[in-house]
Amino acid sequence: MKPSKRSYGIAALLTMAAMLWSQVQAATPAELLAGYSTQAGIAASAQRGEQLFNATHGKEWSCTSCHGTAPTQGGKHASTGKPIGALAPSANAQRFSDTAKVEKWFRRNCNDVLGRECSATEKADVMSWLIGLKP
Repeated sequence: MKPSKRSYGIAALLTMAAMLWSQVQAATPAELLAGYSTQAGIAASAQRGEQLFNATHGKEWSCTSCHGTAPTQGGKHASTGKPIGALAPSANAQRFSDTAKVEKWFRRNCNDVLGRECSATEKADVMSWLIGLKP
C-alpha cells in the first residue's frame, strides 16, 4: 500500500517536534561545549574564548561591557543597568543549562558585540574559557 500525503505530513510533524524537543531539553555546559566543538569541527580554545570575551570587535561593546571582567561575579547591562548574574557555570549553576536560552542569548549578545551571530567555533571557545573559570 502506498503511503498517503497525510502520513508524510504526520511523519514530518513528528520529526520536527522531536527536533524541537531535543533543543529545549536541559543541558550541561560540557554537553553544549561538545556540541559546539562538533559543529565547528575544531577543538575549542579557552585562550581564544578569553580574547573574544574581552575585546571589542568594531562595535562599542565587548562582553565585559555587561558581564564585567570577572564572569565569576555578577554584572549589569550597559544601557539599562539591569543586574546580570555571574556568567561562569562554576559561580552560577543555572548558566548554560537550557539549550534554547543559551542560543537565544548567544544570538542577542553576539549581535550586540560582533554585529552578527557567533560561529560555532566562537561559542565553543567562549564556553571553554567560562567552564574553566573557578569562583
